[in-house]
Amino acid sequence: MNLKKTFLASMAAAVLAATSFSAVAQKADPTVGGAAMYANKTIVQNAIASPIHTTLVAAVKAAGLVDTLSGPGPFTVFAPTDDAFAKLPAGTVDTLVKPENKDTLVKILTYHVVPGKIDSKKLAKDIKKGGGKTMLKTVQGEELTFMMPSPGMITITDAKGGVSNITTADVYQSNGVIHVIDTVLMPN
Repeated sequence: MNLKKTFLASMAAAVLAATSFSAVAQKADPTVGGAAMYANKTIVQNAIASPIHTTLVAAVKAAGLVDTLSGPGPFTVFAPTDDAFAKLPAGTVDTLVKPENKDTLVKILTYHVVPGKIDSKKLAKDIKKGGGKTMLKTVQGEELTFMMPSPGMITITDAKGGVSNITTADVYQSNGVIHVIDTVLMPN
């Protein structure tokens, strides 16, 4: 009888320890491109620290959106990596960051931003509720379509039919959340 109590007590302690570890692990700051992303920093501060978002940071600066994305928000940003920008036709980024193309650049970048703090759990719930898809209106004004082709995988379809995958979800910031994506989203 004492052996049974001892076993049950040790199992309870193991479960408690595992639960505590899990809670601690979930609070740890994630990494993007090997760089730590801190929940107490803004979207811009963390993006600057990310080695895989140098093109996005340069574009945000050229578009004059640093102050906006450093503001209180909250914002949900679908952040294309440098590799995502590299998929665009040659010369596209160089052309977009020119002062005379600022309006077009702002339009494209704000198409990657949704008001509010929308994590992957909410996206998944809304996709299920919507019968397999949900749509969100961007700061730019057009919508993005979200689907879940397989468990844990969320895709985004833009206005032109292009599809991007969320490769790293739920990178929380002091003023919102970033989801890293593998393709630049294009509005009409």
